[in-house]
Amino acid sequence: QFKLIGENPGKHIASGLQVKAVVEYTPSHAEDLRDKLILLVDDDRVDIPLLGLIPYCCLEIKSEIDFGEMVANNELIAKEISIANRGSISGRYRILYDGAVLLNIRPIRGVVNPKSVRTIKVDVSTDIPGVIKEKMKVELEGRGCIEVWIKGVVVEQVLKVLGVSCGKVLKCINFGPLYFGTSKTEQINLYNESPESMDWVAVLEDNAIGGEMGTDLQGSTDAVLQDLSLKNRDVDISTLILCVPDHGTLLPYEKSLITLYFSPEKFERDFDMNESSPIQDYVLFLRFETVGKRDGCLQTLSDGATASTRSHSRHVDLALMGSGFPVVLTFKPGTVIDFKECYLGEKTQVVCTVKNESEFLPVTFSFRNTAHFNISPQRGKLQTKSEKEVTFSFSPRQIGTFEMKQIIDIIGTGIDKNNVDVLKTKSFHQIYLTLLGVCKSKRKSVVFTINPGLTPLISNATGQFVVRGTGQLSETAPVAILKSTQTQIHTHRKNRNCKDDALIAFPNDRAASLRPSEWNKKYRTIFTKTERYNYIDPDFAYTPSERLMRGLSKKYYTNFVSRLRQRRLEKEATRQFHIYNNPVSIGIKPAEGLKSPNISIADFPEEELQHKMLPLDENCILTSRKLAAIVSKSTNKGVWSWLSPIPSSAQEKEDCSLTLTHKQLHQIFIGPSTIDFGDVCVYSTTTRELHIINNLSVHIWIQIEIEFLELNETSPLSQVVPPLTKTHIPVVFETNTVGMFKRSFRYKINNQHIGCVVVVANVMPIELQLSTRELILTPVPGYLAGTEFRRTVQVRNPRNHPAAFTWRPVTGRKSAFTIRPTRGFVEAYSDLECEVVWHPGFHTPEKGEFTLCVRKGNSINLKCFAKVTIHA
Repeated sequence: QFKLIGENPGKHIASGLQVKAVVEYTPSHAEDLRDKLILLVDDDRVDIPLLGLIPYCCLEIKSEIDFGEMVANNELIAKEISIANRGSISGRYRILYDGAVLLNIRPIRGVVNPKSVRTIKVDVSTDIPGVIKEKMKVELEGRGCIEVWIKGVVVEQVLKVLGVSCGKVLKCINFGPLYFGTSKTEQINLYNESPESMDWVAVLEDNAIGGEMGTDLQGSTDAVLQDLSLKNRDVDISTLILCVPDHGTLLPYEKSLITLYFSPEKFERDFDMNESSPIQDYVLFLRFETVGKRDGCLQTLSDGATASTRSHSRHVDLALMGSGFPVVLTFKPGTVIDFKECYLGEKTQVVCTVKNESEFLPVTFSFRNTAHFNISPQRGKLQTKSEKEVTFSFSPRQIGTFEMKQIIDIIGTGIDKNNVDVLKTKSFHQIYLTLLGVCKSKRKSVVFTINPGLTPLISNATGQFVVRGTGQLSETAPVAILKSTQTQIHTHRKNRNCKDDALIAFPNDRAASLRPSEWNKKYRTIFTKTERYNYIDPDFAYTPSERLMRGLSKKYYTNFVSRLRQRRLEKEATRQFHIYNNPVSIGIKPAEGLKSPNISIADFPEEELQHKMLPLDENCILTSRKLAAIVSKSTNKGVWSWLSPIPSSAQEKEDCSLTLTHKQLHQIFIGPSTIDFGDVCVYSTTTRELHIINNLSVHIWIQIEIEFLELNETSPLSQVVPPLTKTHIPVVFETNTVGMFKRSFRYKINNQHIGCVVVVANVMPIELQLSTRELILTPVPGYLAGTEFRRTVQVRNPRNHPAAFTWRPVTGRKSAFTIRPTRGFVEAYSDLECEVVWHPGFHTPEKGEFTLCVRKGNSINLKCFAKVTIHA
C-alpha cells in the first residue's frame, strides 16, 4: 500500500545537488501498516521506516469527581469534569447514571472535537446529610465504557455553645441570685462546626414554652398561678438579657467569644397581694440562628399551598436562669431615729442595728453625708443573715428643729451605658431613714459682783452689782428702737415742715457717703432730719447724656419684651380659637373637672399590644415576640403588586444603597427556601409564589437571577419593596423533559446580599388512566332479546395538562364492539365517560379489544366481553 514515485539517478550526484522522490500511502482497509524504504548511498545503507496510521479519536476522562465536604443547605453544588480528545477526528460520548442520589449531569451526550476539551457539569443536591459515593458510566468512542466515581460528604451546619473554661457543650447557664438593678456576666464560645462560613444572629425567645418572667418558682401553687399574668404582659425582656455581640460571622470551624449580661428587673404586678413573695425567678431561652433561615414565616400567610416549609434550620438554644431579689435591710429601733433635744455645741448618739435579712446575697452599703449628723461606720458590708451596729451622732451647728432624710446607697455592679462591655460599681438602690433632732440655745446665768466703789456708767439702781460676761458678741446688731421716720421729737425746727421723699440714712454709714450715689435721691439723718451731704464723684458718676441714653435703652427693651409677650398671647388665643371653633366642640375645656380612669395594661388585648410595638432598634437584641409583631403588621396589609422594578425616588435610591446588617437581613423573609412543584406534567405550565416580606422601615431592592429555560417565564425579576410590606413573585415552571428536576437560582438584596432558592419538580409524562382494564357487558333486565349491550368506562387524567386520546381497535377486521367518543380531550384533573356497545348477531364475536392511544403519552388496552344469558 506504499508506493515510491521517483527514479534512481544514472550518474553520480555532485555536491550541492539533490534528488526528490515521493512516497504515497493508499490504505485499502482500516489497519495500521509499518514498512521501510531502503536507501543505498555508495557502500552505505540507510533504512527509512514507513508508518501508515488511520485517523482515530482518543477520548480521556478522569475516574473520580470529589466534592469534598458540603453543607446541607438545600443548595446545588456544581463541579466540572473534562473529556479531552487527543485524537485526530471527533469522538462521541454518552453518560449513563441511575444512582440513588439525584445528580444533574449536562450535557449527557455529545461530540468532542479533535485536540479539544469538552466540559461536563455535575450538580449535587445538598438536601440530605450523608456520604455520597455514586458511580456513573461514560461511554467513550473507541474506548468503551469507563466508570467515573462521584464522591463527597454532606454534613449539617452545626452551631454549638461551648463553655469557655471546660470547652464542653452548654445547655443552660444559671446566673444565680442577684439584686434587682445589678448585673452579672457569663462568657460562652459560639462554635461553627462546619466547613462553611455562617452569618448568625441572637434571638431572645420571650414567648417560648417553659419560659418564666418574674415568677416565684418556690412559692405556692396559687401564688404561681396569679403570677402567670406576667407572662401575658407587654414586657420588654431585652432589658433583662444583653448579648455582646448579638450578631456576627463565623468562619469554618471558628469560635467566637460572647458575653451574656443578666440584669433582673422587678415587674410590678397588676394586683395587690400582701403575701406575694418578693423573689422573682426568670427562665429564658436564647436562640442563635442562621441569618435568613426563617421558613416558619409561611405559617402566617393565608396561602400556604404549595410551597415547601421544610428547611434545615441551623440554630442552637441556650437556657438562661436567674433570680431577682430585693434588698431587705431592717433597722432597730426603726427607720425613724429621734435624737430628742440637744443644746448647741453638744452631741447626742443613738446606736442602730442594721440587719441583712437576705439568705442568699450580702449587702454593701454606704451612708451619704448629712448636715448636723454623723454615722460611724459610714461604709460596710453585711453578709447573709448578719447584722452590724451603726452609731448615729447628732452634732447641731445651729439652733432649730431638724428633720433630715438620710440616704443609704446600696452598692453593686451594673452595666455602663457608655461602655456595655464593662461592668462598673454603682449605687443601684437607695434606702431612706428619717433623722429627727432639736437644737436649743443654752441659757446663760448672769453673775453679779460687788462694786468696789467705782460706779460705772451703766449700773443698777443702787450701783452695787455689775453684770459680768456681757462682753461676748451678740447675734444681732444694735438698732435704734425708736421709729425715727415716724416721730419728730429730735427733728430740727427748720426741717419739721420738710415733706420731700428723702431717704433716711443710718448713723454708721458715713464711711459709705463718699461712694458714687444716685443723683436724684436725697438722704437725711435719722433723728434731726438734716439733709445729708451727698458727694458725687465725677470720675465714676454718669454724665447727663449717659443717663439719658440709659433711660432710652431701658425703655426700648421694656417695649420690646412687652411686644413679644403680646404677640405670644395673640398666637395662643388664635390657636385656642381654632381648636374650639368647630361643630364638634361645645367649648368645654378638655378634662376640666374630670378624673382619668385607672387603666391597666391587662385591659388591652395581647394583639393590640403587639401591633403597637415599633420597629426594632438596631442596638437592641432581637426577640421572638417583636419579630412576630412586625411580621404580623407586615402580613396584615394587602399584597402589593406591580411594584417599581428599580429605585426611582431619592428616598428609594438612598435606602436601596444601604448595606444591611445581619439583624436587618434576619427581618427580611424571602421564601420558601425550597419551592416544590410536586408532580407536574410535561408541556404544562405551573405557578408557585415566592413570598417577600419586608419588615424593615426602609425600602429594599430584590433582584432575581435565573439561568435555565424552565423558569424563563418568571416575572418580574426585579422589585423595590416598600417598608413593612409583603409581596410575591409568581415562579412559572415549564419543561419538555421527563424526569426529576432540581435547580437553584440566586437573588440579591440591594445588589449586595446574595441568597438562594431551590426549585424541585417531578416531571411526569402525559398519561391517562382507565377505571378498568376489562369490561363485561350484560343485557339490561327487562330489555328484549337482540337489544344492544351497553356499558361505560371512565377515562381519568391525573396530570395538570390536557391530554388528547384516540380509541383504536386491536383487530383490523370489523368488530361487534364500538366505543364513543372515539377521540377527544380530557382536561387536567378531570375524567370522561366513554360508552362501549356490543351489537349482538349471528356468529358475532363476544370478545373485543381497544387501545387507548394518548398523544405524546401512554397507551392502554381495554378488553371487552359480552356475557349472553340463554334462558330455557
